[in-house]
Amino acid sequence: MKHFSDVGDDCVRHCSQLISVLLVGCSISTGVLATDLPVVNLGATSFYDGAEIPGGKGWTTSLFYQNYNGSKIVDNKGHAIGLPKSTTNIDSVLTQLVYQGEGGPLNGDWGFSAILPVVTKADVNDGLNNAVLDGKEGVADLNVGVYLQFKPIMGEHGPVFAQRIEADVIAPVGDYDKHTAINPGSNFWSFNPYWAATYWATPNTTISWRLHYLWNGKNNDPSPETYGANADDVQAGQAVHLNFNGLYAFTPAFSAGVNGYWLNQFTDTKIDGHEVSGRREKVFAIGPGAMYAFSREDIVVANMYFESDVRNRPEGDRFVMRWIHKL
Repeated sequence: MKHFSDVGDDCVRHCSQLISVLLVGCSISTGVLATDLPVVNLGATSFYDGAEIPGGKGWTTSLFYQNYNGSKIVDNKGHAIGLPKSTTNIDSVLTQLVYQGEGGPLNGDWGFSAILPVVTKADVNDGLNNAVLDGKEGVADLNVGVYLQFKPIMGEHGPVFAQRIEADVIAPVGDYDKHTAINPGSNFWSFNPYWAATYWATPNTTISWRLHYLWNGKNNDPSPETYGANADDVQAGQAVHLNFNGLYAFTPAFSAGVNGYWLNQFTDTKIDGHEVSGRREKVFAIGPGAMYAFSREDIVVANMYFESDVRNRPEGDRFVMRWIHKL
């Protein structure tokens, strides 16, 4: 194999196209599309996730800041792609609005949730000055859903188990340019329901999780640089993804613990209806987290994640800070 210093402009262009093929189409979970899958919740929610939203019935808002710093881009075998550089840095701000109602089937309370990310920074550097890999800032896709919050199971010293199910739809309203590799929007619909639960091992110790299923519709205007000039439509494969954590309450106001996430694409992406092998995505991440409650109506959560076991997507670190406020 030739070194980059030995090749001419034609090979540089070829390498640029190759990396764009490997990058385009997936979620970095900060509101930017980077490979086949859409943007999904990877680590944005964590502690007490199955419990009723803080503040109880009525309107609550959350403001998220997320930074993703990718140090390399990984291929289908888990190896870093050989480029002069392969860094990804993305900042986004997400606004969530939740309404917790009363009454519903199965002895639960209904609710509504909507979240809209805005990408404020999207930088990718492959060391080749490739304009195709320039990131695009702007409004990302809208996630809306309805949920059922079940009544908690109570024990002698308080709640023992709480859970919620939600049916979410990702609407393709975000900015999208098929000639740009890093897009805020996906340009296709997705169905992303989940089950969230919290278990109190002791009054001060909890374990929480949120398990999602992901189904994706077709992108009828796919990138020619990524999928070929003759591709009419692309349908990303199905996936499951999971947020998980353990938390200990040191005081009534301050808690800390460990949090993580996992994603696994289990069916192949289809191009013009034909399955294409070797594109399935995978990632695992774990790291520390903490939560501080100024009151029941104002809570701040901070989480850090370090990724590993990655396939067909960037690998790096993720920082999430969330402010929850009862309106």
